[in-house]
Amino acid sequence: MEDIYAKFVSQKISKTRWRPVPPGSLQTADTFAAGSWDNEENYVSLWSIGDFGNLDSDGGFEGDHQLLCDIRHHGDVMDLQFFDQERIVAASSTGCVTVFLHHPNNQTLSVSQQWTAAHYHTGPGSPSCGSAPCTGIVCSNPEIVTVGEDGRINLFRADHKEAVRTIDNADSSTLHAVTFLRTPEILTVNSIGQLKIWDFRKQGNEPSQILSLTGDRVPLHCVDRHPNQQHVVATGGQDGMLSIWDVRQGTMPVSLLKAHEAEMWEVHFHPSNPDHLFTCSEDGSLWHWDASTDVPEKSSLFNQGGRNSTFLSHSISNQASVHQSLISSWLSTDPAKDRIEITSLLPSRTLSVNSLDVLGPCLVCGTDSEAIYVTRQLFS
Repeated sequence: MEDIYAKFVSQKISKTRWRPVPPGSLQTADTFAAGSWDNEENYVSLWSIGDFGNLDSDGGFEGDHQLLCDIRHHGDVMDLQFFDQERIVAASSTGCVTVFLHHPNNQTLSVSQQWTAAHYHTGPGSPSCGSAPCTGIVCSNPEIVTVGEDGRINLFRADHKEAVRTIDNADSSTLHAVTFLRTPEILTVNSIGQLKIWDFRKQGNEPSQILSLTGDRVPLHCVDRHPNQQHVVATGGQDGMLSIWDVRQGTMPVSLLKAHEAEMWEVHFHPSNPDHLFTCSEDGSLWHWDASTDVPEKSSLFNQGGRNSTFLSHSISNQASVHQSLISSWLSTDPAKDRIEITSLLPSRTLSVNSLDVLGPCLVCGTDSEAIYVTRQLFS
């Protein structure tokens, strides 16, 4: 992989997301959104990655990401998702959910829609206006699903003032992240190590399925669904472990892979090449996991600038009985026998890597060291 370029942006970056390329388009990702946190003033910003490799004053390469526009954001940006080419949805630590509209003609962002009290604490001991952070959002036009520290799930529709559906006491603990399984079904992860599947076609406040790691109750922070096989899900949590789940069978993960030394903040399958998976962590690392089966005799060593450390894992259940060709490489891989190659993508450890996104050959990530890193040659 070619160098990964850093741009210092003078604010801690909590979220980075590529703008989707139009369906059927051959262009590669060229614009991303970023959100900040823990700054005196926080912003949602839009960046163009331009041509790469400008020499900076020290003779080194600096990323040529250009700021297109930004807009003030009240509270920390807790999550950020593109709704479509022009609209970006932001989740705030104030409990507010905002849809920003990009105007390419004059390169500005404006507030197009806002649900100010999407998430809030109620009940004894909570202040009458006790806002609760909105921790996660997922979009599938025209729908926006939000989850929060209040254990509430909201289903919004663009251009509707009120929530279409709210599950008030969906969880007694904090919901940290959400993803769609199929359009009426979502999957949430919470602060006591549970995955819950919810079906919006059903009335009531009960999940249709609960999966969890037995015993540990380690908080889960992130989840992503395999782009082609909706029953395959990856999660990461406070202990830095990567867990792969098959929601069709059992209530426990198919495999647990020892990963980062601190919290895993995000996990993403590559959207068009899902044998590749990416994770980032509080420990300052950004990893590329390669489970593709076409690599002959891969070593199970961890590649980091020529240094190797052993890769530890164990698989909980043996999947051999299922027809191999129909199965995701993430399910058929018994990592102790087969090999997963892990590559560290950042040149050196930094402060927390809070967010990453991958699209085609491009990767972007945001850090607490006030830098945004971009590469556009992931697989070269």
